[in-house]
Amino acid sequence: TPCRSQPFWLKPFLLKTVFVQAFLLGHVLSEFVRRPFSAMQNAGMQNEAGTMDAVKEYYSKTLKTSKDLQTNACCTSAAPPDHIVTAMLKIHDEVLSKYYGCGLCLPEDIEGLSILDLGCGAGRDVYIASQLVGPKGRVVGVDMTKEQLDVANAHKGWHADKFGYSNVDFKLGYIERLDELGLEAESFDVIVSNCVINLSPDKESVLKQAYRLLKPGGELYF
Repeated sequence: TPCRSQPFWLKPFLLKTVFVQAFLLGHVLSEFVRRPFSAMQNAGMQNEAGTMDAVKEYYSKTLKTSKDLQTNACCTSAAPPDHIVTAMLKIHDEVLSKYYGCGLCLPEDIEGLSILDLGCGAGRDVYIASQLVGPKGRVVGVDMTKEQLDVANAHKGWHADKFGYSNVDFKLGYIERLDELGLEAESFDVIVSNCVINLSPDKESVLKQAYRLLKPGGELYF
């Protein structure tokens, strides 16, 4: 296992080694409750599109800074560990101001690893992970909101100068369709998602895509 100690906030929710069992159970359940009628299927597709549009509108247009968040229901009141606080001090103010997540779910001891962040927003967690994996590691962030990624990309050079190296990349796309983003199969040690998978209308696709991208023994934290 690439992560040799427990995470500081959340324990692993799924390991790649148990994905197969989870998906087999999910397949049986989905077949049991499947609604074959085309009208219902079309309605479901419309609902999925509507959910994505609503989420995109909220995070791109409604929110300008973290002060605009309309709920604190999922936000932790616990302070992050000292090494995370230290890493946050090296992150650009605009990136910090556009953080809309619910607490970083990242394991310890990740130096040199490859990390994928699903729903990375303006990149705060990507830039934290960038410091923790070091120059021999890499971090990729994926988000469907162009306005958020514009902020993340605008400060790549600033963070490279601050850290002394550049090891991050950002991709515009949907976490349900990671296969469209040119990411190599079995190329990530750890995948994290900060309160974003719960917003997806097609969670099964998200988990299948994550499974495809994880190395053997890799881990998903969310």
